[in-house]
Amino acid sequence: MAQAETINVDVTVIGGGIAGLWLANILKLKGYSCLLLESEALGSAQTVASQGMIHGGIKYTLGGALSGASEAIADMPELWRQCMAGTGPLDLSGARLLSDHFYLFSSASTTSRMTTFLASKMTRGRVEHVAHRDAPAFFQHPEFSGSLYRLVDLVLDVPSVTEALAAPLAEQCKHVDWDKTRWQVDDSGRASLLFEIDGRELQLSSGQFVLTAGAGNEQMLEALGCESPKTQRRPLHQAMVKHHYPYRFYGHCLGAEKTPRLTISSHPCADDSQVWYLGGSLAEHGVQQSEEELIAAAKRELTDLLPWVDLSGAEWATLRIDRAEPRQLNFARPDKAAAMATDRCPNVIAAWPTKLTLAPNLADEVIGMLEKSNTQKTPLQLGALERLAAPGIAPTPWELAFNG
Repeated sequence: MAQAETINVDVTVIGGGIAGLWLANILKLKGYSCLLLESEALGSAQTVASQGMIHGGIKYTLGGALSGASEAIADMPELWRQCMAGTGPLDLSGARLLSDHFYLFSSASTTSRMTTFLASKMTRGRVEHVAHRDAPAFFQHPEFSGSLYRLVDLVLDVPSVTEALAAPLAEQCKHVDWDKTRWQVDDSGRASLLFEIDGRELQLSSGQFVLTAGAGNEQMLEALGCESPKTQRRPLHQAMVKHHYPYRFYGHCLGAEKTPRLTISSHPCADDSQVWYLGGSLAEHGVQQSEEELIAAAKRELTDLLPWVDLSGAEWATLRIDRAEPRQLNFARPDKAAAMATDRCPNVIAAWPTKLTLAPNLADEVIGMLEKSNTQKTPLQLGALERLAAPGIAPTPWELAFNG
């Protein structure tokens, strides 16, 4: 094989979910030469499995105390709203807004707890009570006897957000085949990537590599010989129901636990039906259940909480997905987005947004690290890497489940 050609870029982002795409856009705007590598499709795995809820942390305060997580994300809905209007740090005006709010509701047994909590000062200006006469048609049914609150947050169509973030990066987004690509670490610990392209070897040298591949970060860190940071996974098993019930709904039901008992988001299908995507405690407990057991549990929950909803003739499916996060003491939930230096490679940063809402926060963390390390800004010159194909956009879980 001929001597390797060397390509130099300022920053290489590995992982084309919304976190990686957001970061790559910010890097480009700030003048860094940036390359984004994705081994599957843009938005695959964790991103496309998201329910698209951009929230300000209210659901993390259900335990009765304002946590670091809720403080870190309190301003996120407004930032995303500005981007959707084309006035924020990134222009997402081409993406689709599914709802400009979502709801928090209780069953009759938990109404008192929710009313007491949401009257506290920590939620003022972020939640408003909805009187029965003003409730959406979904909750106008006489069998609903709980309380209803409107959260001033929003719900996004994740595939369209992925497309909007990918559009400005047509030159920078490339598909990487890990069967023909490997890591190399020199004596000083600096990492580079070796590609095999058309029978020739090409070396990618990057001022910084930023790993934003979710669960894939773990494999890359192992390949680099890094002992830290380490990854933890928080698995989910989510139910999906495709139906022709006329009402869309986006919201959380308060239960006895700190996390919502049930989260519902509605997603349109090409045949004018819709899918309800079910998360919350149902999805967390569903990890221990088979597909059949989870579907049965989901049916019981919907019958218990929303007995007036007719889902006869609906189609059901489930999805298992891991949320990847930086390892925490006692497997705790991370409070905010994390961008962390590795113990072996000075030019590798491992990054996890921990939740969709915090993708902008993650970019801020990474940019701060790049500025401290004085990462250079140079023109983008990809050389032979231009021949790599561009990755596509990942299909949604319900498209795969119900359309084969």
